Amino acid sequence: MKSFYDAITFYNSKNMSHNQHLLKNIAIVLVNPKYPENIGSAARAAWNMGITRLIVVAKEYPDHKLMIKLATHNAAHLIDSMEFHEELRDALKPFSLAIGTTARKGRHRTQGNSPREITKIILPMLPENQIAFLFGAEDRGLTNDDLKYCQFRSAIPTADFSSLNLAQAVAIHCYEIFHALVHEQKDITPNPKLASSYEIENMYEYMENSLENIDFLQKTSHEYYMRNIRQFFGRLQLQSKETKLIQSICKLFLSHESKHE
Repeated sequence: MKSFYDAITFYNSKNMSHNQHLLKNIAIVLVNPKYPENIGSAARAAWNMGITRLIVVAKEYPDHKLMIKLATHNAAHLIDSMEFHEELRDALKPFSLAIGTTARKGRHRTQGNSPREITKIILPMLPENQIAFLFGAEDRGLTNDDLKYCQFRSAIPTADFSSLNLAQAVAIHCYEIFHALVHEQKDITPNPKLASSYEIENMYEYMENSLENIDFLQKTSHEYYMRNIRQFFGRLQLQSKETKLIQSICKLFLSHESKHE
């Protein structure tokens, strides 16, 4: 006799939209989570919405037993197969788009979209691109250094209390993606494949070196200009060939300058 869970799983498999396979291109990235139990709860929330890729970025691997405990039996396999990285840059290498979730506001932070608005933006990109949703530590969220890798910000609208716990934030974003793909969006016209984070970061390195070489980036303005350059190019949604073109120009520029030193 099938269990209730098996019956629900069977029903869902027969009634899902043809878009559901696109959920494989979504990853939940937890950056420096404080409590292993919250990783388990986040895994459970993601699994309930059909998202199976979980990535943790931290200096030490979290306690496996504590993660499994809150993931429960149903989502334990997400913990067993989760990716682990010590550096966020390494974790994001294959992704073409990163969305940073944040409730914090500041002088250097761009206005965030709601999860529903973000979902509408990313749907055309899903067929050809891997997309990461970043969630920060429970007590302070994502840092400005984390957010520099993100092309978009997502902020969950609330009434008075501005902060939700980690699993709740993951659940809300996963639900919006799942609902749009499975119940709302019938046909998706895919956008082109974008450059990966690895390609984008290499491009930024060459740009930064070139700008330092001509003294454009001064000590007092270095962070300000690089942040604005990242925001500008992030809005352009560059393809691989375009990042390689910019990188080649910077390489030639650096080579030319070194010959005349």
